[in-house]
Amino acid sequence: MSTPIMNKVAESGLVSLDLTSFIDPTPIVLFDIKQYLFMDLILKEKDFRAALIAADLSIFQDKVVGIYCSVDVIIPMWANMLIASAIQPFAKAIYFGDENKVREQLLLEAISKIDTQDYSDQRVVVKGCGDLPIGESAYIAITNKLRPVVKSIMYGEPCSTVPVYKKK
Repeated sequence: MSTPIMNKVAESGLVSLDLTSFIDPTPIVLFDIKQYLFMDLILKEKDFRAALIAADLSIFQDKVVGIYCSVDVIIPMWANMLIASAIQPFAKAIYFGDENKVREQLLLEAISKIDTQDYSDQRVVVKGCGDLPIGESAYIAITNKLRPVVKSIMYGEPCSTVPVYKKK
């Protein structure tokens, strides 16, 4: 007589939370300020304003836009503001940074919108390994978000976790 196989992980009552499920799939388009620099060194305000007015900004329609500069120069703050102002009527959202920084910001926003009631008094395992890279800031944000309401937070996989927090 054989004993039925039991899935102890499924019966444990653990709630598995995969942060990659919160990643926004909207395409990210980058606005590189480098193309507007004079000799790859200086941003001339008059020329920059004229170039922005002449640019076809419809390419940013319904896209998430990251404003950055691919060369190491000092960009005046007003330049970022001008770009954001010009792109805003088209873009879904605008951020400062390259694609990785923009994805991180989108993930942090998604974490901030999580309804913590779904995790109230639960034992939560925050998945640690995945196909997409998740930065440290997202793990800190999810810990800050869930700690006040959960019984416990663990990191890893349900079969092998590292305890992070346990309510006393």
